[in-house]
Amino acid sequence: MAGVTNIEWTDVTWNPVAGCSLASAGCTNCYAMRMAGRLQAMALKKYIGTTRRSGGRAVWTGRINLDFNALEVPLGWRRGRRVFVNSMSDLFHEGVPTEFIERVWAVMRRCPQHQFQVLTKRPERMAGLFAAGTLQPLNHVWVGTSVEDSAATARIEHLLGVPNAVRFISFEPLIGSVGDLDLAGIHWAIVGGESGPGAREMKAHWVEEIRRSCRRAGAAFFFKQWGGPDKKASGRSLRGRTYDEYPRVAA
Repeated sequence: MAGVTNIEWTDVTWNPVAGCSLASAGCTNCYAMRMAGRLQAMALKKYIGTTRRSGGRAVWTGRINLDFNALEVPLGWRRGRRVFVNSMSDLFHEGVPTEFIERVWAVMRRCPQHQFQVLTKRPERMAGLFAAGTLQPLNHVWVGTSVEDSAATARIEHLLGVPNAVRFISFEPLIGSVGDLDLAGIHWAIVGGESGPGAREMKAHWVEEIRRSCRRAGAAFFFKQWGGPDKKASGRSLRGRTYDEYPRVAA
């Protein structure tokens, strides 16, 4: 899948990888898992085998499918866009071969007109590939990790080990307090509540903790949504205003 999206902080999605597996509590109600189940039921080859039915819903099997045909899609987008890389998977999943990650990186290198947003729940693998020299920093590639509660904050240290121009954290779905974080070295934070079936509640003071941490560190703050069963009804206003901040990007 590649194309326009209703994700507020990006313009398009690009999915050269399909399939994933649960990494932590934030994955329980994963929207990509639900969507992959529907696409598999529609017999889309890319998603075959990536989910199975359990308890009346689709869950990841751990199978990873590589979509070589999707690799060069961004090359056809002449106008610069924000591109969310692997909205339906995780580029740094253990099932994705290093050689394929290198190919994805090579395509991004050839597209400096775009800003690529690479989000992973496995930042330790990403940091390891940078440390080994397998991947090189690119100013137009933003690297990030997901942190859903205090149990996942260790991911931030791995992210800080990546020598990149823009590092970001997605606090979505925010299902617990992350406390008083030191976000020095982090350039952008996205915060959002869980949405859809079985959505877990997000407390306002959890959001405020992160907003204050961003202000202290000089990080941009983007409030995506309150979430819930009807995310449109709950909206995305925080303290009477909308936060659509993005990191400053060097030319």
